Amino acid sequence: MKSFSVNHFFIIFLLSISILSCSKDKTPEVEADKPITLNNEVNDFIWNGMNEIYLWQSKIPNLSDTRFDNQDEYFTFLNSFDKPETLFDNLLYQKDIVDRFSFLVDDYVALENSFQGTTKSNGLDFSLGRIGNSDDIFGYVRYVANQSNASTKDIKRGDFFMSVNNTQLTINNYQNLLFGENDTYTLGMADINNNSISLNGKNVELTKSDFTENPILINKVIDANGIKVGYLMYNSFIADFDSALNDVFTQFKTDGITELVLDLRYNPGGRVSSAIILSSMITGQFTDEVFSTEVWNSKYQNYFETNNPEYLINRFTDKQLDNSPITSINLSKVYVLTTNGTASASELVINCLDPYIDVVQIGTNTTGKYTASVTLYDSPNYSKDNINTNHKFAIQPLVLKSANKNGVTDYFNGLTPDHIITYNTSSGIANGENIINLGVLGDENEPFLEKALSLIKSETAKISKKSKTSIMLSLNFEDFADSKDFTPTGKGMYTKFKLEK
Repeated sequence: MKSFSVNHFFIIFLLSISILSCSKDKTPEVEADKPITLNNEVNDFIWNGMNEIYLWQSKIPNLSDTRFDNQDEYFTFLNSFDKPETLFDNLLYQKDIVDRFSFLVDDYVALENSFQGTTKSNGLDFSLGRIGNSDDIFGYVRYVANQSNASTKDIKRGDFFMSVNNTQLTINNYQNLLFGENDTYTLGMADINNNSISLNGKNVELTKSDFTENPILINKVIDANGIKVGYLMYNSFIADFDSALNDVFTQFKTDGITELVLDLRYNPGGRVSSAIILSSMITGQFTDEVFSTEVWNSKYQNYFETNNPEYLINRFTDKQLDNSPITSINLSKVYVLTTNGTASASELVINCLDPYIDVVQIGTNTTGKYTASVTLYDSPNYSKDNINTNHKFAIQPLVLKSANKNGVTDYFNGLTPDHIITYNTSSGIANGENIINLGVLGDENEPFLEKALSLIKSETAKISKKSKTSIMLSLNFEDFADSKDFTPTGKGMYTKFKLEK
């Protein structure tokens, strides 16, 4: 429930200004008539921001505080990169291996909109699969956002598509066709028969617009043999919807639910404060107890530990960001549905509730993102105050990693479920969702929810075993991307970073 402390950062800014960048404190040691000039001011902003606060700053030689002897050397280094994106990638720690989530944007307005849940979207959430060993790919619909353009069209969860504007999707063209500048496109729908997929002649035209998706896709109460079970499918942690989420829990409490199934299988993360609020709604008996602890780079960590160690602790709360009270249902157990699309703040909820209550995880391993990022702008203190108006670049570097009360963090391979959902294929048993038998979200017979309800009815949770397998066969494919990967925030967990001079 905190924003980055104004006083903390300014003190750090003053203490560390001598090491931020040679561009600010070094005297050029070159002939006056032959100065080396900086080709791109964005590169200067990127290096300074990453040097200041990047989580792995100490592991990147090019980000060392003593990397450059003078301004000449510094500018020469920056000028060796032809575009900001190349420099940014160069400064990441084991890009796509350890650091899979820091990113750079050239339009911070779009990024800010994404944080509020607003993106250029038609409301179709889908995953993409590669067909066999070929370059051809197909898509399958995971869900359709409420009140979206797609919700008005003849397309639903479990539908398949193979082409866009009569062009077969491939690994080389899918980004341009599905996530390019074309706001309106036509999907060529497909069917799977006998372990092969082919076009069926049906076409669906969709149009993107600035769309704010309500992350609360489904909330309902299910009667499971006389047990009142709340079911909530929550698809992103967005602060603007905290109040709506509280309304859901108020209704759950009014309805007298005694069990909760929290469906996070397509939730890529979001605001840390919203993760804390949701966890506090589920419980309520742990207000002011430690929810998570934070580890920053050595500069910030040493400062906080010396001057304000409490800043490194996030605690359960009984209030929303506007200080209005939250409704808590005081549960001692929660059932959480997960896939490899469950990331970041979603994993934070699972990991940080685990020391306090019985968290029964059902599905497949999560993404494995235990880090959080902040937005840095090109300004004297990286806030939007006195921002450089010559460009709209911003960086979203990973700046901290989170641990639960017991110190558990670094779950690089994701969080492993207590109960793995499986299904049969032509080559054996596979884990996860069977794309031929996805089921209807919120329906008691949908495989993931069905498993949770069976555990609730039998009260055998936390006895690790696999779910029953279906008899459906599936397509031989590699699932490699989903539509949320191409939003500005991606699978991100971010914290508020308020800076003022």
